[in-house]
Amino acid sequence: MVKHLFFGFIPALLIFLGSSGYNISPLLFLFLIVAIGTILFSDKKGSIPGLFRDGKNRTHAVVKTNIKFEDIGGQERAKNELKEALDFLIYHDKIEKYGIRPLKGILLFGPPGTGKTLMAKAAADYTDSVFVAASGSEFVEMYVGVGAQRIRDLFAEAKELAKRNNKNSAIIFIDEIDVIGAKRDGNHLREYDQTLNQLLTEMDGIKEDDRPKILVIAATNRKDLLDSALLRPGRFDRHITVDLPDKHARKKILEIHTKSKPLANDVDLNQLSIETYGFSGAQLESVANEAAIYALRENEPMITAKHFANAIDKVLMGEQTDRKATKEEKRRVAIHELGHAIVAEKVKPGSVSQVALKPRGQALGYVRHNPSDDHYLYTRESIEKQIMIALGGAVAEEIFYGERSTGSKNDFDQVLNLIQHMIEAGLTSLGIVNTNYVSKDKIVEETNEILDLLLTKTKELLQEHKTVIEEALDFLEKEEVLSGEEFRQMIAKISKNK
Repeated sequence: MVKHLFFGFIPALLIFLGSSGYNISPLLFLFLIVAIGTILFSDKKGSIPGLFRDGKNRTHAVVKTNIKFEDIGGQERAKNELKEALDFLIYHDKIEKYGIRPLKGILLFGPPGTGKTLMAKAAADYTDSVFVAASGSEFVEMYVGVGAQRIRDLFAEAKELAKRNNKNSAIIFIDEIDVIGAKRDGNHLREYDQTLNQLLTEMDGIKEDDRPKILVIAATNRKDLLDSALLRPGRFDRHITVDLPDKHARKKILEIHTKSKPLANDVDLNQLSIETYGFSGAQLESVANEAAIYALRENEPMITAKHFANAIDKVLMGEQTDRKATKEEKRRVAIHELGHAIVAEKVKPGSVSQVALKPRGQALGYVRHNPSDDHYLYTRESIEKQIMIALGGAVAEEIFYGERSTGSKNDFDQVLNLIQHMIEAGLTSLGIVNTNYVSKDKIVEETNEILDLLLTKTKELLQEHKTVIEEALDFLEKEEVLSGEEFRQMIAKISKNK
């Protein structure tokens, strides 16, 4: 603060005195001496003189990260692949016998929250390296050349820090590398190109006999955006996918994040791993944390299954809101959600985890589904079942009210996206086609045919189970939450009495 005042106020004062006719030469000489001394003193306090020339040391440099691969749940394939690459850094004498060129860069790519940064930190611990981290956005400024200078300073800092701490290697981690490493198509700002060019130059300058050794690890959610010069061998030699965890990995992640938490006997981590299908590692950590917060709010000594259910809902849809629907709106929402739930139970038995009539985020109600297994391939039949589940809410409204409401908009968006996916995958009567070479009229006609067929099937199914909606409606309006097990018992009881 004092420094900013000094460099702002003194020049203004000198200009004022000079314009008033005073001889400011002695004062100007004194100011220059003080300014030079201040800059030199500031440089000595930083890790490297001149690092990030705006005076802000934006990198995060640590000598020991204290994060091990064992601390990261799941991702066994990615961890093993990364360890193999890191062994080249550790056993450099051994690999020289085989004439293997050491790796210069490793690219970690995958969805957000899957643990790419954690894996980079664990890599530093595994190789006993200095860890220097920066984000791609930190290299972007309006002034040309600043980003390139920061890249040079980043590599200089890593080398200096490793030497100072007697380390044989340093890992430079660049998160969000797509910010500075995007494809050069002539439309980018010159500053972006200069920064990328400097990064390529620094990586080319990494030699086999360098001491300390430098390894660059970068992370991105969008590998497809990166420039081919970055991705070629000799720059980022290894590309490692860090994907969303499967059921087994989700259980391991939950075990890590609940290890220090008091869990009640009704908490089943295996069941939670099923209910959290599609969750990233970061979301699973949030589920464990939010469940503990719910238990704290209620002054409960243990975290129960109910707390975890609320936590999953919160992570998926947001916190409960204070919006109060009218009695008629609440009834319509209940019918809508029960429509989804009945279709889901009929086409995928056991898939409903909970039907809720509590506003969360933008939704007035919701059905939480409970997939039995992780799926990576889908047939036409399985996609049609998803479409029927999405249509169930609107069809239930039509059966009871004779018309739909705007509450079905998101459902219809999902339906149209699924049909589009079917067409692009060659799962419709159009066959294997490129949608760019098919007329819009044909696509619209095919979409309408699929919709009409599935709307009819959904309507027949719900008409057959109309009494289930009527039976569950009063219970749901009163209790606001209907568990999957209670719902299935209700369906079985009504079907038995028919």
